[in-house]
Amino acid sequence: MSAEATNPEAHPEARPELRRRGRTRLDLRRLGRAALLGPTSRDRLPDAIGHVAEAHRAHHPDADLSILRRAYLLAETSHRGQMRKSGEPYITHPLAVTLILAELGAETTTLTASLLHDTVEDTDVTLDQVRAEFGDEVCFIVDGVTKVEKIDYGAAAEPETFRKMLVATGNDVRVMSIKLADRLHNMRTLGVMRPEKQARIAKVTRDVLIPLAERLGVQALKTELEDLVFAILHPEEYESTRALIAAHAGERDPLPAIADSVRGVLRDAGIAAEVQVRPRHFVSVHRIARTRGELRGSDFGRILVLVGENADCYAVLGELHTCFTPVISEFKDFIATPKFNLYQSLHTAVATPEGYVAEVIVRTRQMHRVAEAGVVALGNPYATATPDATATATSDAATDPDEERVDPTRPGWLSRLLDWQQSAPDPDTFWTVLRAELAQDREITVFREDGSATGTISLPAGASCIDAAYAQHGEAAHGCIGARVNGRLTSLSSPLSDGDTVQLLLAQDASSGPAAEWLDHARTPAARIAISSWLEAHPDRAMATTSAARAPLSVVGARGGGGNAVADLPDATVRLAGCCTPVPPDAVAGFLVRGGAVTVHRIHCAAVAQMRAVGRTSVAVHWRATADCRVTLLAESFGRPHLLADLTEAIAREGVEVVSATVEPPVEQRVRHTYTLQLPDAAGLPALMRAMRDVPGVYDVRRA
Repeated sequence: MSAEATNPEAHPEARPELRRRGRTRLDLRRLGRAALLGPTSRDRLPDAIGHVAEAHRAHHPDADLSILRRAYLLAETSHRGQMRKSGEPYITHPLAVTLILAELGAETTTLTASLLHDTVEDTDVTLDQVRAEFGDEVCFIVDGVTKVEKIDYGAAAEPETFRKMLVATGNDVRVMSIKLADRLHNMRTLGVMRPEKQARIAKVTRDVLIPLAERLGVQALKTELEDLVFAILHPEEYESTRALIAAHAGERDPLPAIADSVRGVLRDAGIAAEVQVRPRHFVSVHRIARTRGELRGSDFGRILVLVGENADCYAVLGELHTCFTPVISEFKDFIATPKFNLYQSLHTAVATPEGYVAEVIVRTRQMHRVAEAGVVALGNPYATATPDATATATSDAATDPDEERVDPTRPGWLSRLLDWQQSAPDPDTFWTVLRAELAQDREITVFREDGSATGTISLPAGASCIDAAYAQHGEAAHGCIGARVNGRLTSLSSPLSDGDTVQLLLAQDASSGPAAEWLDHARTPAARIAISSWLEAHPDRAMATTSAARAPLSVVGARGGGGNAVADLPDATVRLAGCCTPVPPDAVAGFLVRGGAVTVHRIHCAAVAQMRAVGRTSVAVHWRATADCRVTLLAESFGRPHLLADLTEAIAREGVEVVSATVEPPVEQRVRHTYTLQLPDAAGLPALMRAMRDVPGVYDVRRA
């Protein structure tokens, strides 16, 4: 495949924002020759990194560039004589990677490490030399992006390199920022590789690097990587999309006129705003075409509105929805509920009188920086002092080594990844599970039962109570036997939703373990690895946990007589329904069934609607004046010795007669008890249920 086919930026219609900035593509061959041949004076930066310095000063006007000069001279000297497969001097690669990061607004420490990122891997420069010359922080970042030796790891070198980078990213996210920029430049120049190697690198980029760019919020890198991968792995669809964009370029584009209308509306409302038309990148156009079929002119881009303050975003939204026809289904508020990758914006869509529908994004300028550059826009996220342009530009702004570093992104996905990778020593398992983990593109937050802000658990969308158990308790979750979600008892397989409150119920028996079917409901790698490891270590116990499911509930004596219920039907036999076990003073309904008997249900029982639906004859029912009643209770508990004796003793202390009792065999350390009880007074039922719940090991008591 030609270099042009693998580089969407070669086509003006693919990246029109380059034309808007007025910045020409750099001639890296010329820069390489300047790096090798051009002498530089000691008091100024070498000409070869003038573009880097210019881009860096645009974001950090007061940055001290002397450390960049020293880093460049070391990189140029150490790489001298090395050539890339594309024919340029090798120094052009670290220069290009550093320029990418400089344009995103990276601070000086990141750019210094970027210039040096291949020196330890490909030259005689050592980490000790980097540490002595540039400090511990730059040394840590360079070490983080340095590949492991293939001679030591063989076929496992690639997954182990990514494992090393991810662990380093857990301590400093700038490691992954450099890796992403490095991969972007390599993808731009991938056309010189053999087609099969292009495809292999593109697949790894698609499965690992692009999801990481999304998680770190670096949309500017993510979108271009997507286009480059698209061109390599799907050349025919790429060419058809490129032709579609080229055909649109020759037609009238309605978006500039809509943008002018938006400017006029906001100007009349007194809202200071910058309105831009943002063309979609190739993959975005392809996705829209597959979703909507034939595309209209307004589908090839979106309108971006930039304002100063958060409140202005909502003011803009109000004006747009007042002066245009809003498409309500397209509205999303990512300011009130930011995405887990730092992204914040308001998304909406409006219809014009001409029938066009334009998507509109509203955000502040700071939100825009973060939306484009993600963690790169945070500068030095670990600086403890009040950051200024100079402080964040040097390695002296690093944190106190004794102070815990805080991940500037929402820590859920990264913390989960760092936790489970420790349990996956096998490189193939790590590589497979990593791709599956990164394929989860949404995240939810659930709360522990205490409801505190610190009691939150971040999980991928679709996670179950099993995942929450392992996220909170680690291997202790092997003994989990149930959960309450939003106060209601539920099974461990139940999926969780964003904002749920979860109380996990653990067995007291330390030898208990998970069931094999848990793997069908576990979504997180940590849970799946832990469950699989336990099942492999306990093959006999694993077989036992897959035995027959709990037998149907058998209630002895629950149906029998009618207790205190009296039907307005002479000589009719009255039976209290076992499904809802009504007791005085419950509101009840009676229905005539086969044999001339009257079955009595609580008025809100689901069976009442079924009886009426099938045309059962309704019979009036009332309670006798006597206070005694019969009721069936279900008790859920952990399995432990003497539990039945303790429960019956608690029931006896309340003066209640046990008519019958059924105890089912334990399942996953959970035991279900069914009691049919004769109460001397129905008013004592709440106190009886509280007394049964107070028995150690009992976690739920309810009417049958």
